Amino acid sequence: MTHPRFSVIIPAFNEERYLPRLVSSLGTAREAYRGGGNAFEVIVVDNASTDRTAAIASSLGCRVVHVEKRAIASARNGGGRAASGEVLAFVDADTVRLHPRTFDAIDEALATGRYVGGATGVTLERWSVGLAVTFALMVPLVWVTGMDTGLVFCRREDFLAVGGYDERRYFAEDVAFLVALRKLGRPRRQRLARLTSVKAVASTRKFDEHGDWHYLAWIPRALVALLRDPTGKGSAIERYWYRPGR
Repeated sequence: MTHPRFSVIIPAFNEERYLPRLVSSLGTAREAYRGGGNAFEVIVVDNASTDRTAAIASSLGCRVVHVEKRAIASARNGGGRAASGEVLAFVDADTVRLHPRTFDAIDEALATGRYVGGATGVTLERWSVGLAVTFALMVPLVWVTGMDTGLVFCRREDFLAVGGYDERRYFAEDVAFLVALRKLGRPRRQRLARLTSVKAVASTRKFDEHGDWHYLAWIPRALVALLRDPTGKGSAIERYWYRPGR
Protein backbone atom coordinates (compact mmCIF):
# COMPACT_ATOMS: atom_id res chain seq x y z
CA MET A 1 0.00 0.00 0.00
CA THR A 2 1.25 3.47 -0.84
CA HIS A 3 -0.14 4.90 2.39
CA PRO A 4 -0.64 2.20 5.01
CA ARG A 5 -2.99 2.77 7.90
CA PHE A 6 -0.27 2.19 10.51
CA SER A 7 3.44 2.84 10.65
CA VAL A 8 4.86 0.97 13.64
CA ILE A 9 8.16 2.55 14.68
CA ILE A 10 10.65 0.64 16.83
CA PRO A 11 13.76 2.54 18.02
CA ALA A 12 16.55 0.05 18.61
CA PHE A 13 20.08 0.15 19.98
CA ASN A 14 21.71 -3.31 20.27
CA GLU A 15 18.37 -5.10 20.45
CA GLU A 16 19.21 -8.29 18.54
CA ARG A 17 18.16 -10.37 21.55
CA TYR A 18 14.76 -8.76 22.07
CA LEU A 19 13.60 -7.63 18.63
CA PRO A 20 12.41 -11.00 17.26
CA ARG A 21 9.84 -11.56 20.01
CA LEU A 22 8.34 -8.09 19.52
CA VAL A 23 8.15 -8.49 15.75
CA SER A 24 6.54 -11.91 16.20
CA SER A 25 3.97 -10.37 18.53
CA LEU A 26 3.37 -7.57 16.06
CA GLY A 27 2.74 -10.19 13.37
CA THR A 28 0.02 -11.73 15.52
CA ALA A 29 -1.60 -8.31 16.02
CA ARG A 30 -1.41 -7.62 12.28
CA GLU A 31 -3.19 -10.89 11.51
CA ALA A 32 -5.91 -10.07 14.03
CA TYR A 33 -6.46 -6.53 12.71
CA ARG A 34 -9.81 -6.15 10.98
CA GLY A 35 -8.32 -3.80 8.39
CA GLY A 36 -5.96 -6.51 7.12
CA GLY A 37 -2.26 -7.17 7.56
CA ASN A 38 -1.32 -5.12 4.52
CA ALA A 39 -2.38 -1.96 6.35
CA PHE A 40 0.99 -1.88 8.14
CA GLU A 41 4.58 -0.93 7.68
CA VAL A 42 7.12 -1.76 10.40
CA ILE A 43 10.13 0.53 10.72
CA VAL A 44 13.07 -0.44 12.91
CA VAL A 45 15.29 2.56 13.61
CA ASP A 46 18.85 1.32 14.07
CA ASN A 47 20.29 3.86 16.51
CA ALA A 48 24.03 3.23 15.89
CA SER A 49 23.90 -0.39 17.02
CA THR A 50 27.11 -2.41 17.24
CA ASP A 51 25.39 -5.79 17.05
CA ARG A 52 23.20 -7.46 14.40
CA THR A 53 20.06 -5.42 15.13
CA ALA A 54 19.77 -4.03 11.60
CA ALA A 55 20.44 -7.37 9.89
CA ILE A 56 17.91 -9.19 12.08
CA ALA A 57 15.29 -6.49 11.53
CA SER A 58 15.75 -6.76 7.79
CA SER A 59 15.53 -10.57 7.91
CA LEU A 60 12.25 -10.24 9.80
CA GLY A 61 10.78 -8.16 6.99
CA CYS A 62 11.07 -4.79 8.69
CA ARG A 63 12.14 -1.61 6.97
CA VAL A 64 15.40 -0.37 8.50
CA VAL A 65 16.20 3.31 9.00
CA HIS A 66 19.56 4.40 10.39
CA VAL A 67 19.94 7.27 12.88
CA GLU A 68 23.46 7.88 14.17
CA LYS A 69 22.74 10.32 17.02
CA ARG A 70 22.46 8.21 20.17
CA ALA A 71 19.25 9.55 21.63
CA ILE A 72 15.91 7.78 21.68
CA ALA A 73 14.09 11.00 20.73
CA SER A 74 16.23 11.23 17.60
CA ALA A 75 15.53 7.58 16.79
CA ARG A 76 11.78 8.03 17.20
CA ASN A 77 11.85 11.13 15.01
CA GLY A 78 13.92 9.38 12.35
CA GLY A 79 11.27 6.70 12.14
CA GLY A 80 8.47 9.24 12.20
CA ARG A 81 9.97 11.22 9.33
CA ALA A 82 10.42 8.07 7.25
CA ALA A 83 6.90 6.81 7.94
CA SER A 84 4.05 7.07 5.47
CA GLY A 85 1.22 5.67 7.58
CA GLU A 86 -1.87 7.62 8.58
CA VAL A 87 -1.26 6.66 12.21
CA LEU A 88 2.17 6.45 13.81
CA ALA A 89 2.68 3.94 16.61
CA PHE A 90 5.87 3.97 18.69
CA VAL A 91 6.94 0.98 20.77
CA ASP A 92 10.18 0.05 22.53
CA ALA A 93 12.19 -2.79 21.02
CA ASP A 94 12.33 -4.79 24.26
CA THR A 95 8.55 -4.89 24.63
CA VAL A 96 7.62 -8.52 25.24
CA ARG A 97 4.37 -8.51 23.28
CA LEU A 98 1.44 -6.45 22.09
CA HIS A 99 -2.18 -7.30 22.69
CA PRO A 100 -3.70 -8.89 19.55
CA ARG A 101 -6.48 -6.27 19.43
CA THR A 102 -4.16 -3.29 19.78
CA PHE A 103 -4.76 -1.78 16.36
CA ASP A 104 -8.52 -2.34 16.31
CA ALA A 105 -8.66 -0.53 19.66
CA ILE A 106 -6.65 2.39 18.26
CA ASP A 107 -8.97 2.63 15.26
CA GLU A 108 -12.02 2.61 17.52
CA ALA A 109 -10.59 5.34 19.76
CA LEU A 110 -9.56 7.64 16.92
CA ALA A 111 -12.87 7.15 15.11
CA THR A 112 -14.72 8.79 18.00
CA GLY A 113 -12.95 12.09 17.34
CA ARG A 114 -12.41 12.52 21.09
CA TYR A 115 -8.72 11.68 21.14
CA VAL A 116 -5.60 13.35 19.74
CA GLY A 117 -3.56 10.22 20.48
CA GLY A 118 -2.68 8.08 23.45
CA ALA A 119 -1.09 4.91 24.71
CA THR A 120 -2.02 1.34 25.56
CA GLY A 121 -0.48 1.20 29.02
CA VAL A 122 1.53 -1.82 30.16
CA THR A 123 1.65 -4.75 32.47
CA LEU A 124 4.96 -6.41 33.37
CA GLU A 125 6.41 -9.69 32.14
CA ARG A 126 6.99 -10.82 35.74
CA TRP A 127 6.05 -9.62 39.20
CA SER A 128 7.62 -9.42 42.65
CA VAL A 129 7.00 -7.35 45.77
CA GLY A 130 9.53 -4.74 44.61
CA LEU A 131 8.00 -4.52 41.15
CA ALA A 132 4.48 -4.30 42.53
CA VAL A 133 5.43 -1.44 44.88
CA THR A 134 7.20 0.42 42.07
CA PHE A 135 4.26 -0.06 39.72
CA ALA A 136 1.81 1.09 42.39
CA LEU A 137 3.79 4.30 42.91
CA MET A 138 3.53 5.10 39.20
CA VAL A 139 -0.22 4.50 38.90
CA PRO A 140 -1.36 7.75 40.61
CA LEU A 141 0.80 9.78 38.21
CA VAL A 142 -0.90 8.08 35.28
CA TRP A 143 -4.35 8.77 36.75
CA VAL A 144 -3.59 12.41 37.47
CA THR A 145 -1.91 13.22 34.14
CA GLY A 146 -3.89 10.92 31.84
CA MET A 147 -0.57 9.98 30.21
CA ASP A 148 0.50 6.37 29.89
CA THR A 149 3.23 4.27 28.34
CA GLY A 150 3.35 1.12 26.20
CA LEU A 151 2.56 1.59 22.52
CA VAL A 152 2.11 5.33 21.93
CA PHE A 153 0.09 6.47 18.92
CA CYS A 154 -1.11 9.57 17.11
CA ARG A 155 -2.08 10.69 13.64
CA ARG A 156 0.86 11.46 11.37
CA GLU A 157 -0.23 15.06 10.82
CA ASP A 158 -0.37 15.62 14.58
CA PHE A 159 3.12 14.17 15.03
CA LEU A 160 4.35 16.70 12.48
CA ALA A 161 2.30 19.52 14.03
CA VAL A 162 4.00 19.16 17.43
CA GLY A 163 7.44 18.71 15.88
CA GLY A 164 7.86 15.11 16.98
CA TYR A 165 9.94 14.28 20.04
CA ASP A 166 12.22 16.86 21.66
CA GLU A 167 15.70 15.78 20.60
CA ARG A 168 17.33 17.89 23.29
CA ARG A 169 16.02 15.45 25.86
CA TYR A 170 17.80 12.22 26.73
CA PHE A 171 15.07 11.25 29.18
CA ALA A 172 11.32 11.84 29.55
CA GLU A 173 11.06 12.75 25.87
CA ASP A 174 7.98 10.52 25.73
CA VAL A 175 6.30 12.49 28.50
CA ALA A 176 7.08 15.81 26.76
CA PHE A 177 5.65 14.41 23.52
CA LEU A 178 2.36 13.45 25.17
CA VAL A 179 2.17 16.87 26.85
CA ALA A 180 2.59 18.48 23.42
CA LEU A 181 -0.12 16.27 21.92
CA ARG A 182 -2.50 17.07 24.76
CA LYS A 183 -1.92 20.79 24.24
CA LEU A 184 -2.55 20.39 20.50
CA GLY A 185 -5.80 18.55 21.13
CA ARG A 186 -7.20 20.92 23.76
CA PRO A 187 -8.71 23.49 21.32
CA ARG A 188 -10.37 20.59 19.48
CA ARG A 189 -11.75 19.22 22.75
CA GLN A 190 -9.61 16.15 22.29
CA ARG A 191 -7.70 14.38 25.03
CA LEU A 192 -5.26 11.51 25.38
CA ALA A 193 -6.62 7.96 25.28
CA ARG A 194 -5.58 5.21 27.68
CA LEU A 195 -6.43 1.90 26.00
CA THR A 196 -6.16 -0.24 29.11
CA SER A 197 -8.04 -3.15 27.55
CA VAL A 198 -5.09 -3.78 25.21
CA LYS A 199 -2.07 -3.29 27.47
CA ALA A 200 1.35 -4.23 26.13
CA VAL A 201 3.60 -6.50 28.17
CA ALA A 202 6.73 -4.56 29.15
CA SER A 203 10.19 -5.96 29.70
CA THR A 204 11.66 -6.02 33.21
CA ARG A 205 15.26 -6.17 32.02
CA LYS A 206 16.30 -3.05 33.95
CA PHE A 207 14.98 -4.66 37.11
CA ASP A 208 16.66 -7.95 36.22
CA GLU A 209 19.93 -6.07 35.95
CA HIS A 210 19.69 -3.57 38.82
CA GLY A 211 17.29 -5.27 41.24
CA ASP A 212 13.54 -5.18 41.75
CA TRP A 213 13.71 -2.28 44.26
CA HIS A 214 16.23 -0.10 42.44
CA TYR A 215 13.72 2.42 41.06
CA LEU A 216 12.94 3.68 44.55
CA ALA A 217 16.52 4.92 44.85
CA TRP A 218 16.97 5.81 41.19
CA ILE A 219 13.94 8.09 40.84
CA PRO A 220 15.19 10.70 43.36
CA ARG A 221 18.58 10.72 41.61
CA ALA A 222 16.87 11.19 38.26
CA LEU A 223 14.78 14.09 39.59
CA VAL A 224 17.88 15.83 40.94
CA ALA A 225 19.64 15.31 37.59
CA LEU A 226 16.65 16.77 35.74
CA LEU A 227 16.59 19.82 37.99
CA ARG A 228 20.24 20.42 37.15
CA ASP A 229 19.72 19.84 33.43
CA PRO A 230 16.24 19.12 32.00
CA THR A 231 17.80 17.36 29.01
CA GLY A 232 19.45 14.68 31.19
CA LYS A 233 22.67 15.02 29.23
CA GLY A 234 25.85 14.07 31.06
CA SER A 235 24.00 12.78 34.12
CA ALA A 236 23.03 9.60 35.91
CA ILE A 237 20.13 9.45 33.47
CA GLU A 238 22.43 9.25 30.48
CA ARG A 239 24.55 6.57 32.14
CA TYR A 240 21.46 4.55 33.03
CA TRP A 241 19.88 4.60 29.58
CA TYR A 242 22.77 5.10 27.16
CA ARG A 243 25.83 3.30 28.44
CA PRO A 244 27.87 1.98 25.48
CA GLY A 245 28.10 -1.63 26.61
CA ARG A 246 24.37 -2.27 26.78
